[in-house]
Amino acid sequence: MARSRFSIAKPDIEKFFNENDKRVYTPGELEKIFILNNKEWRLAKTSTLKSFVQFLLERSKMTRVPLDFPRPLNRYIWGPVTSDLIYEICLSLSPKAYLTHYTAMFLHNLTEQIPKNFYVTVEQTPKSRGTITQEDIDEAFQKPIRRTQNVASYLDCNITLLNGAATGNLGVVSLSGEFREKLQVTNIERTLIDIAVRPEYSGGVFEVLKAYERAKDHDVSVNTLKAYVKKINFVYPYHQVIGFYLERASYSEKRLNLFDMEEKIYDFYLMHDMKDVRYSKRWRLYYPRSLDG
Repeated sequence: MARSRFSIAKPDIEKFFNENDKRVYTPGELEKIFILNNKEWRLAKTSTLKSFVQFLLERSKMTRVPLDFPRPLNRYIWGPVTSDLIYEICLSLSPKAYLTHYTAMFLHNLTEQIPKNFYVTVEQTPKSRGTITQEDIDEAFQKPIRRTQNVASYLDCNITLLNGAATGNLGVVSLSGEFREKLQVTNIERTLIDIAVRPEYSGGVFEVLKAYERAKDHDVSVNTLKAYVKKINFVYPYHQVIGFYLERASYSEKRLNLFDMEEKIYDFYLMHDMKDVRYSKRWRLYYPRSLDG
């Protein structure tokens, strides 16, 4: 019987998973493990992937964790199901996934908050760059922001899967996690850009400003910041937003001038749907009055 063969092979199967640095597995990864190891483990020829997974769930430390995205997914965890696995679960959503926004802020010590919302980005295919008018900008930013519904819960946390613009993984670096896992995450400069563009995924504009302030202690390169903005080539003039944050975070005039020297054709907005605003002439930017204290 296939089941008795699994029982005989159980020590070898458990040794394989115990010695693997990975703790989170996709269905496809379990299938690959089954195909590559079934002969070495001397499993019966009648053994199937379904029976292998069933054995793992019933007779080992493997646990199935459903993720309630609009298109539900399953992940398989070897060992305890704990909150520290959140990063590995995020990155398991795609081979091209990387951690961004508030999650990257936390990993780079740009926030004092302990987040419960985690953000992971998968880049889309390249698209042609559109054109805008002042009327287009005004109409878009006077409306509430449209947030993605591609969200799933894990324990007491939420995972948001974002479709990012094609940048060729610009500024994505690898960090070592607490359990030696490799975490793909945006570096500090790329993070500062992303959170300026989408503050709603970054704790809001006040948290974004604090991140810019804290980044000064990490020797952030404003030259790199500018180079990244140039390479991303936004349709909207986000260089005005970044310049505003740099000014409010008291960066030197030499650094501010790197963004101030850029052409400012349009009036722009720090965030969507603002009700009580002020205007920065230097950056041609509307921002919430509350930022003035």
